[in-house]
Amino acid sequence: MSLTDETMSVSLLNYGAVTQGWWLDGTPLILGYENPQDYLTDPYYLGAIVGRVANRLGGGQFELHGICRKLDANEGENTLHGGSVGLSRQFWTIRQIAPNEAVLNYLSPDGEGGFPGNVDFQVRVLLHSPCLTYEIKATPDQATPISVAQHNYFCLGSKLGASDLRVGVASNQFLEIDEAGIATGMRRDATEIGVGSPADQPSVDAEQDIDHFFVFDPKTQRRPVATITAKTGLRLNVYSDQPGAQVYTGGHLSHPFPRNGGVCVEPSGYPNAVNVPGFPSVIHTPDNPYYQKLTLKIERGRD
Repeated sequence: MSLTDETMSVSLLNYGAVTQGWWLDGTPLILGYENPQDYLTDPYYLGAIVGRVANRLGGGQFELHGICRKLDANEGENTLHGGSVGLSRQFWTIRQIAPNEAVLNYLSPDGEGGFPGNVDFQVRVLLHSPCLTYEIKATPDQATPISVAQHNYFCLGSKLGASDLRVGVASNQFLEIDEAGIATGMRRDATEIGVGSPADQPSVDAEQDIDHFFVFDPKTQRRPVATITAKTGLRLNVYSDQPGAQVYTGGHLSHPFPRNGGVCVEPSGYPNAVNVPGFPSVIHTPDNPYYQKLTLKIERGRD
């Protein structure tokens, strides 16, 4: 399905609620496969909606209301992006409601991937040049963890990927991870890995291997929570209502994409929050449904 507005266009797939492509005047802004069939075996989550719980969940289990829930472990003993039957591996219904707007829906049944409760997911995609907006809603019929992320790999017209990109995050903290990439509960200074808000310090070359969750500065409010600037002259501003985002510079990408071929900025709740008491809760109920709004804005002429 294609959405258009002025000189922008977007291609959506019902599998994984994938954003297959996003273009400005024909210039690709994200990585994507030309053949939709390739998404059926894609290991990189290109353009997908990931969850029920995005990121890594330690030990493939969590406890809720005194009950230990065993999950589908798809990365060693851990669960990544909801497991092998997560949202990115499901066929959604898709409906175009305007030339520049579409709605995708998926009903995740009780027990899918080991998670409790039926959950009705909806993703509204609105293209209003120069912005692409995702509104993500989820209504469960019982208490269950929900923390969704959108997984575009941004290239901003560059064929060299991250070597042509610089990234900044409105953050002075990232979450410490263990050797398996699981958040431990400790927070570290973002300057340790050279990433910070461009307003406070220089951004860094995205070809540096980064795969960390950054905690947004709550003072950002209406300012971008992250930026990606390309040598092509394009700049991406990311606006989010989430407490932080995983920033990943594509270090595991391989053919047909170059290593570090794109940069992901994945706003969501804290990873592994169900197993770390000090993290903000990602548990949602019928009376407290899930909501996320993500807006991506392209600007020209910045370097």
